[in-house]
This record gives sequence, structure tokens and C-alpha cells, in this order.
Amino acid sequence: MPQIVEYPLVTTEWLAAHLDAPDVRIVDGSWYLPQAQRNPRAEYENEHIPGAVFFDIDEIADTDSPYPHMLPAPEKFSSRVRAMGLGDGVRIVVYDGAGLFSAPRVWWMFRVMGHRDVVVLDGGLKKWKAEGRPLDDARPRHSARHFTARRDVPLVRDREAMLHNLETCAEQVLDARSGRRFRAEEPEPRPGLKGGHIPGSLNLPSANLVNADGTLKSREELVRLFDDTGIDLSRPVITTCGSGVSACILALGLAALGHDRVSVYDGSWAEWGAVKGLPIEA
Repeated sequence: MPQIVEYPLVTTEWLAAHLDAPDVRIVDGSWYLPQAQRNPRAEYENEHIPGAVFFDIDEIADTDSPYPHMLPAPEKFSSRVRAMGLGDGVRIVVYDGAGLFSAPRVWWMFRVMGHRDVVVLDGGLKKWKAEGRPLDDARPRHSARHFTARRDVPLVRDREAMLHNLETCAEQVLDARSGRRFRAEEPEPRPGLKGGHIPGSLNLPSANLVNADGTLKSREELVRLFDDTGIDLSRPVITTCGSGVSACILALGLAALGHDRVSVYDGSWAEWGAVKGLPIEA
């Protein structure tokens, strides 16, 4: 069984050296905003890192929820990933086609469900392809593997927890959306949502954490970014965004700094901006 990895990312060099390792499984967690007009599954079927399985965050989700790609029940998650050969005793490496965008969401989901030996490929498919590394279009055939879901409740916040935090201010709230969306200076991409942000929250656009090649910025740059935003790295943080995807980039950045008291507001602005009566600042 592999050792648990503390640092949440691995390099393309590391993955290239471990492509055939029996205790490594690769996951394509690509997802794009609707305005990108990209089909992640079709792109996966056209080319992917050899051995990778496709993880659909819109299907491995609570599809009865009115909000997009909310966390599924542990039973559904276990059933889906077990069939993909993902489970106990393997190291899971997640990547996406943008470099560093949706893979952190899949990383966070596995951690929520109790699988700690999961990492993100730094630079993702973007960097992998730029380096001329091998690609494949075949669907891998992994045997089903037992997955034991043990939900890690502290990694998730819901609406009630966010309302409680408004009273206690026990946890800092950090919003990953663009500054213009945070300040209600431009409309939300999803129709029907009010503009603005959760009262008292701070704003650090997730794109600021990512280099042009899709890799996460250096430790020194991350510390400066969080410090300039006003985040106290000695206190717990809740990250939020538009629909719970880019919030996980902030969570990944904090994890890269060794911050272990980070949770994600799963409903994010898709919920907060839609529910009547919730307090909003602009």
C-alpha cells in the first residue's frame, strides 16, 4: 500500500515515472464552464493520459439537488468510483484539461469521502501535452475495487453552517470568484442569481493562484497572495465560489501550504445567490 502523500500535488515527471505502477490510478476530472463550449467527455475519449478514467462531476453528484454538481451521497460515490477501479489501497492522481481548474474539485471530493491518498497533477493535461508525453484514446479496463466511504464532515460547509458563521465569525470566508462578480459589477453567468457576496467574506480569484502553464504558484507567491487578501493562515478558512469548483483551487492552495483547517461551502453562490432572504453585500 502506498504511503499517504502530505503535499497535494505531483509533477508530470513523477507521473510519467509511475504510469505503470500497480498502486496508482489516474483520473481525468475535466469540467468547463458552459460559456467555454467544451465537451470534457468527448475530449477525454479523443485523448487522455494512458490509463486514465473519466470522472464526471455533473453525474457523480446529487442530481436531485437544484444546485449544480453538489456532493452525492456516500453510497452513490462509492458505487461510481468502485466501478472505475478506484478504491482502497491506491494513490489517485487527478488532472484536468485546463491545467488546474476542475481537478481540485475531484481531489476534494475524494478527501470528503475519506480517501486521503489523492493528489492533483500539477499543470494537468495542458503541461503533459506541452512536454510531448504519451496520450491514449483507449478506455482502460480496471477491475472493480472496494471503496470505503467515510465522510469527512469538517471538510464541507452547508448553508446553515454559513449562517451560523455569520454570527460567530469563527471561520474566515474566502471567495474564489472574480473581483467584478464579488462586487456585483458584472452579472453572474447563471441566470436568476443575485450579485454580491456573503457578508464579511474576502476575495481571492482562483486564477491568481495558477501560472500560465497551469501549475500552482510557488509557496512564496501563495503566502503573499493569501496575506495580501487578509487571510490569517493560523485560523480556519471556508472557501466558496460560483458552484463549488474554483473554491477547491483555493483549498488546494491552502493545503499546499500545510493548512489543514479548510472547508468548502458546497452550495457556494449558486445556492446563496438564489435563496431568498439570505444577507448579501456588494
